[in-house]
Amino acid sequence: MLKPINDLPPQVAGLHAFAEVTETEYEQALVSLLEDLLNKNNRINFILVLETDIHNFSPGCWCGSIKIGFKYFFKWKKVATVSDQKGVMGCSDLFKYILPGKFKTFPLDQLDEAMRWVSKR
Repeated sequence: MLKPINDLPPQVAGLHAFAEVTETEYEQALVSLLEDLLNKNNRINFILVLETDIHNFSPGCWCGSIKIGFKYFFKWKKVATVSDQKGVMGCSDLFKYILPGKFKTFPLDQLDEAMRWVSKR
């Protein structure tokens, strides 16, 4: 299940993942958030908080992320991934070698720091 993160600065979009997340749910939620953000800003600052086991993500979610990443290739500015799972950290780190922008991972106990980092202009 995905829930948008509210109360973020206008230049930031975010999703909070918990329980099971399907590829379709992830892609629809992410594209909707990114389109809304790009209507207000020229760049994407995004935070993803994962409080679910990586096994609760359907296998296509990460592949869908790459597809979406390429769709908005020149728009990425900052992406923060917040999770305590090592597997998530490794997958998320791959994006910094594929897409422009800054990508950083944070453990869950540093959520406030992640929010500050992704929000900084």
